[in-house]
Amino acid sequence: MAEVVIYTAMFCPFCARAKALLRAKDVDYEEVDVTTGAGRRAEMAERSGGGRTVPQILIDGEPVGGCDELHALERAGELDARLGLTA
Repeated sequence: MAEVVIYTAMFCPFCARAKALLRAKDVDYEEVDVTTGAGRRAEMAERSGGGRTVPQILIDGEPVGGCDELHALERAGELDARLGLTA
């Protein structure tokens, strides 16, 4: 299974929606709350290729984008392969 990191902020509905999709697929993820530590937003921007809004999602270290992009991968039938859920 792929390694998933999701940068989030408290009370973010888009973050909740992205996490719900990952949970529905039984995908473990590392959540990094950008509001809890100095430098987390800068880390997020660097790792995501410049993303400044939350959520920012990385699959196996590769930036996916945010909630809309994650759901677009799901609609296109590409998310399971990216997550390593298909054989």
